[in-house]
Amino acid sequence: MFSGSQEQQVISFCVSSDCNKKLTGGVIQQMDLIEQEIITKDYLTKSNLPASDYVINPYVGCTHACKYCYARFMKRFTGHREEWGKFIDIKQCEKPISLKRIKGKSVFMSSVTDCYNSYEEKYGITRKILEQLVNADCQITISTKSTLILRDIELLKRMSNLKVALSINTLDEDFRADMDNGSSIEDRLEAIKILHNAGIHTVLFMSPIFPYITEWKEIIDRSKEDVCEYWFENLNLRGEYKSSILSYINTRDPDLKEQYRTIYSEKDNTYWEMLADSLNTYCDELGLDYVNYFYHEKLVKEKLNNH
Repeated sequence: MFSGSQEQQVISFCVSSDCNKKLTGGVIQQMDLIEQEIITKDYLTKSNLPASDYVINPYVGCTHACKYCYARFMKRFTGHREEWGKFIDIKQCEKPISLKRIKGKSVFMSSVTDCYNSYEEKYGITRKILEQLVNADCQITISTKSTLILRDIELLKRMSNLKVALSINTLDEDFRADMDNGSSIEDRLEAIKILHNAGIHTVLFMSPIFPYITEWKEIIDRSKEDVCEYWFENLNLRGEYKSSILSYINTRDPDLKEQYRTIYSEKDNTYWEMLADSLNTYCDELGLDYVNYFYHEKLVKEKLNNH
C-alpha cells in the first residue's frame, strides 16, 4: 500500500471491484486493482528527461501494465507492494499550475504513467490539467498508448505548441497484447490519422524497439502519411523485469536466445549501432523528421552535467 507523506496524502482508498466502499486500516487483500485518491502539492516536477524541462504525472502507477516499463522503480518511493499494473493512485491537487514557471519551457506528459490510462476516463485528471495549459506559452508533449486521447481532441486543437505521441513498437497484435494493456495497434494508427487530420503535430514513438522483432520499416511505411515526426528508443532491460522479458523471448522466439544474450548479457551494442544507421538512412531517404533516443542514459547524464 501507499504510505502518505507531506507531499502526497491518501484521501480515499478502495479496491476497484467494490469502489463505493472505503477501506481503511490494516492490510488489504488485493482482489483486482488497488485504487486510491491522493493529494499532491504540485503537478509540476522538474525533469531529467533529455528533451523536457518539466513533467506532469497525473497518476501513480499505470493500468497499461507494460511488461517492459522502467517506471515500476517508482514502487521504491511510493511503498506499493502490489504488482506493477495492479494499483493506481489518482493525484488531486488544488494548486493551479504556474504558467509563469513554465513559460518558454517544455512540459512532458507523462514520464512514469500514461496520462490516458483507463482511469482517466473515470477521473478526468489529465483533461483538467490540459484545460489549465490550453493557453500556456510552452512546448507541451503528450505520450500515450490510448485512443482515449481523442476524447480531448477539440481541446488539443486549441493548443498552439503541442505534440502528441502514440507509442507503437509492433504490428503484431498478439505480441502487443502480451506486452501491454493499451489500445490495439490498429486503433493507435487510426488515432494518429485522426489527430493528424485535425492539424495536430503527430509523433510515432517507436518504443521500445525489440531486437529482431519490431518491424520498424513496416511501421514507418504504414504510418508515414500521418506522422510528422518519429522517435526511436531501444529496449533497455534492467531490474526486476529483465529476467521476465528474456524468459518470454526465449519461449516465444527461442531462435533469438543467443542474440538477446549477446545484447543484454554481454552488453554488445553492435546491433543497436547498425540499427541506428539503418533507421537514420531510411528516414533520410524518405525525408522524415526523427529523433533517435537509443542512448537515453547518456543523454540524461549530459543534461545533468550541463546544469
